Amino acid sequence: MGMAEQNTSETFGFQTEAKQLLQLMIHSLYSNREIFLRELISNASDAIDKLRFRAIAKPELVGADADFQITVDLDVKANTMTITDNGIGMTREEVIEQLGTIAKSGTAEFLDQLSGDEKKDASLIGQFGVGFYSAFIVAEEIEVLTCAAGETQGTRWVSRGEDEFSVDEAGELSRGTRVMLHLRKDAEEFTDGFRLRTILRKYSDHIGVPVRMLKQTTGSAATDDTPEETDDVPEYEVVNSAKALWTRSRSEIDDSEYREFYKHVSHDFEDPLSWSHNRVEGKLEYTSLVYIPKRAPFDLWNRDAPKGLKLYVRRVFIMDDAEQFLPLYLRFIKGVVDSGDLPLNVSREILQQDDRVTSIRNALTKRVLGMLDTMARKQPDDYQSFWDEFGEVLKEGAGEDFSNREALAKLLRFASTSENSNKKTVGLDDYLERMIEAQDKIYFLTAESYENASNSPHLEVFKERGIEVLVLFDRIDEWLMGSLTEYGGKGFQDVMRGDLELPGEDDEKDTDEDKNKEEAESKTDEESSALTDRIKAVLENRVEGVRPSKRLTNSPACLALGDFAMGIQMRKIMEASGQSLPESKAHFEYNPNHPLLQKLDEESDEKRFEDLVLVLFDQATLAEGAPLADAAGYVNRLNSLLLELLSD
Repeated sequence: MGMAEQNTSETFGFQTEAKQLLQLMIHSLYSNREIFLRELISNASDAIDKLRFRAIAKPELVGADADFQITVDLDVKANTMTITDNGIGMTREEVIEQLGTIAKSGTAEFLDQLSGDEKKDASLIGQFGVGFYSAFIVAEEIEVLTCAAGETQGTRWVSRGEDEFSVDEAGELSRGTRVMLHLRKDAEEFTDGFRLRTILRKYSDHIGVPVRMLKQTTGSAATDDTPEETDDVPEYEVVNSAKALWTRSRSEIDDSEYREFYKHVSHDFEDPLSWSHNRVEGKLEYTSLVYIPKRAPFDLWNRDAPKGLKLYVRRVFIMDDAEQFLPLYLRFIKGVVDSGDLPLNVSREILQQDDRVTSIRNALTKRVLGMLDTMARKQPDDYQSFWDEFGEVLKEGAGEDFSNREALAKLLRFASTSENSNKKTVGLDDYLERMIEAQDKIYFLTAESYENASNSPHLEVFKERGIEVLVLFDRIDEWLMGSLTEYGGKGFQDVMRGDLELPGEDDEKDTDEDKNKEEAESKTDEESSALTDRIKAVLENRVEGVRPSKRLTNSPACLALGDFAMGIQMRKIMEASGQSLPESKAHFEYNPNHPLLQKLDEESDEKRFEDLVLVLFDQATLAEGAPLADAAGYVNRLNSLLLELLSD
């Protein structure tokens, strides 16, 4: 960021990603321009909330001016709108930091990935929380005059929203912030006083601060809110209900008000997917209003990013992003919690140690999970939309939150062999209903991608017997399944691990047909034993062991992990984090009924036998999505075998 100093005035250039974001926002939101007013009113309300909190410890910051309010003034002749609050205000440094840096960490990378169509999508804007800058949709220039509480010297910020902004001293000012919009010619509609009142009621009825405008006298022009040049003191009127929404009874709040309040607390531009408003009385007294968003924020996977609810104590704002009231895996939830029991001077450190906070956290967690369960049962399409956005984060909870593991497991969704697609729509209850007779395990397979998983040789016997297998390919899945032990009384079984047991294998064999089959299998096992020894001699220390496979019906060979071996997903995650891992060996399983293995068993040329076994081993490795230890050797052996084939 460059600057050129001239007296007290400084000029700053917007960051590259900030300019990109401004252009994206202006083009995306142009068809719904009035929302700029919601954002500016919301900012003014937040500034007043913050001063109320600071004044608990320092009442001198408010002094005699305790009549908190937001004022909206119009000047039709000058084509300006001014929004003034008497809240916390900003210092010069805060002006530069808060009004000069739009983009957050990771924004540039996110913007670079957007397609042309996505850049026109207004819903994407809500992922950044850049509400103040939405005013450039209607303003060709914005001037901000502000003075921090406790100070007398003000600061002026001016910008046309293109490449730069300037900051200089503004002399003595009263506490608070004044935002003056020099409106574009095509935005003159916003100087219509009656229209503006309608918009303000829509966007500010839910906040607990009065929003005032000049009274319109009978007979004056409906569009003219410019004060007349008289000796009379201008008379203002409150145009909103000025009662915080969560403090009102649910019966008197309609859905549109709930949606608008969500946009106020989240700075999202889309409606929420669902919400829950609840008042608890008794041993603990608090009110909560929590929302489930439709779309994930771009920094969802940054576990250190600000998250949490707005905390109020007895309707006095205490802090944004109070993360102690919900677990980390519910960091996408927005809303407010208003406690009647916590002290007004509560701090983040006190919150971490307070038993009342723990009780509220446990209750809110169950409430959110209950909301999701209800949505999954009654609005499955909405839940599927939620899962597509937030499913991987919810999986964190299933692995971390032991007390709610059953409720979380019920909410999980997976792809499955019964669906024949990579859509994650199958819940564990669905799976249990479709289990075949004698099945006592929930079978699953983890892989790097759906394509790798769905084509895995490990699925062959399951497809042949009509047994459903869950197909897991999210990066977190192997870790998740290491945490889940059972669901609905059924244990989980990774089809890539161990010496596989299939449904009905342990049933008593008492028919003549079963006895004949058992004798035939015994003879096959004896024949396989010699082949097993020959293959083991070739693979030696490459594998943990060699055995005939129960998994395979079409493929000649596969690799099976040990019961406690680390899978490919987890190994890649650990290696990416720079950790050195012990060598992990799999079992080589072969299909004794496959023509290739039958030919191999008859091969007398030991060099040719060795090459064929090594090719099969490398092919089995590739089928698991793992890299080859000696790719060049594999290519050479395969070429030699092809050359022999073509020479015959």
